[in-house]
Amino acid sequence: MEVILIQDLANLGFKNDIVKVRDGYGRNYLLPQKLAIIANEANKKQLAENLKQQAHKLAKQLADAEALAAKLAETVIEVKAKANEDGKIFGTVTTANIADALAAQEINIDKKVITLVEPIKQLGEYTAQARLHREVKADIKLNVVAE
Repeated sequence: MEVILIQDLANLGFKNDIVKVRDGYGRNYLLPQKLAIIANEANKKQLAENLKQQAHKLAKQLADAEALAAKLAETVIEVKAKANEDGKIFGTVTTANIADALAAQEINIDKKVITLVEPIKQLGEYTAQARLHREVKADIKLNVVAE
């Protein structure tokens, strides 16, 4: 079954992509949740027209994402966490903590676009990744320090 995605879905595709999925997944999950529509001829024509109208807007979004990625490349954020004397953190540093630390430096990124390679449970320097656009990913340098 071919469907047109209405919004970005991790491990499946981005908004306005035409993807092939299993019939049950499309019929029982994507369509009822309004995450996708069936890719028939009428919907494909409408998608093509919408993409043509959005081309200028998408170019601006790409430029903004690249500018934000350049700003993130030269920024090192400091995340404070409670830790014992061995450097082990009580709990873990989450994407919400990273998003809050970025907001403190006036860089607004949604916590949902930030991914961590591994859980952060020790003090030290780490790298997280942010998917700012379908073509732009940026590394975020973290310095986890004791509170």
